[in-house]
Amino acid sequence: MQIHRNIWLGPPAAGLHWKDAAWPAFGVSLNARALSELAPDGVLIRTSSLDYPLSDYRSEAAALAMDGWLHERFGLESSGAAVTYDASRGGFAFSWGGTADPFSDGPP
Repeated sequence: MQIHRNIWLGPPAAGLHWKDAAWPAFGVSLNARALSELAPDGVLIRTSSLDYPLSDYRSEAAALAMDGWLHERFGLESSGAAVTYDASRGGFAFSWGGTADPFSDGPP
């Protein structure tokens, strides 16, 4: 799937639920401009699988995993994406740098 200009994400061959595909794509999009500068001819990021423990499943974690991998693999600056544990909110609180709650299930 095209993320930005010549930046593409190849999902696992087995396929994914739409949220499980959307969150890694969002993780790539957080870094798309930097990747475009780094690889002006384009880049295809292939994912072989998305594995996680069902007891702790949060689809948002896939975005952070992709974001972290891109920073490690390509030496990109931080996008500002992060997660913290917030007991007052009853669990994990995700933040996306300058982007507000993508794919939110909550009311607008």
